[in-house]
Amino acid sequence: MRYVKWTVWLLLALLVFGFFHYTLPQHDIVRIVGTENRRVDIGDNSIFWSRAEVGMADSTSRDVFFINAVYPNGKTMEYRNEDTGWGWPPYFKVDSFGLQTQAKELISTVDKPIWVSVTHYGWRNKLFTIFPNAVAVKQVEGPDATIIPWVNIVILGFLAFVLLMIRKMWLQFRERTVDPALDRAGDAWDRVDARADAAAGEVKGVWGRFTGWLGSWKGKPRK
Repeated sequence: MRYVKWTVWLLLALLVFGFFHYTLPQHDIVRIVGTENRRVDIGDNSIFWSRAEVGMADSTSRDVFFINAVYPNGKTMEYRNEDTGWGWPPYFKVDSFGLQTQAKELISTVDKPIWVSVTHYGWRNKLFTIFPNAVAVKQVEGPDATIIPWVNIVILGFLAFVLLMIRKMWLQFRERTVDPALDRAGDAWDRVDARADAAAGEVKGVWGRFTGWLGSWKGKPRK
């Protein structure tokens, strides 16, 4: 049972980690090399795509903005640029057209690179055709620029505080309510057990006296 318990906790931890890793904003220092507008047929991976732009009809086939970029080490990355509207995750992004224009202005070449910080959420997976969704672009000084994830620090810090408060309240509730109730239940069980032992002793005594009385008749002569 111990292995089952740790397996359940491990799966739960991986699920929570995956949820926050996908949802919380991440920052990539890249060089934008192009943008495009591509017709996409949304299939079985629809949970990894946002809804259509705010004010437009939702459809399983629609035009989606893309931003093509290159990391300082030469690896490529592709971002989709979709509105989130009032849905999840709660980025309330409604300016995908404006973001696409910003990205076009920041396109650069290897000889004259312009390094930008792309804020996004989500994952890039080529097998399942999953793209992270860009929510902001900002020019930075160079490829070694450091971006402090203040939003993640605040959110995770707040969640840690909430979890600590819940744990503290549970410990107080357990100390004041659960433990005394368990102690009372244990005392009641001990009393029941003691009564059962006493009853068994009485029965044993009566049975012993009865068997002794029967034994006394064995030695008496018959008339």
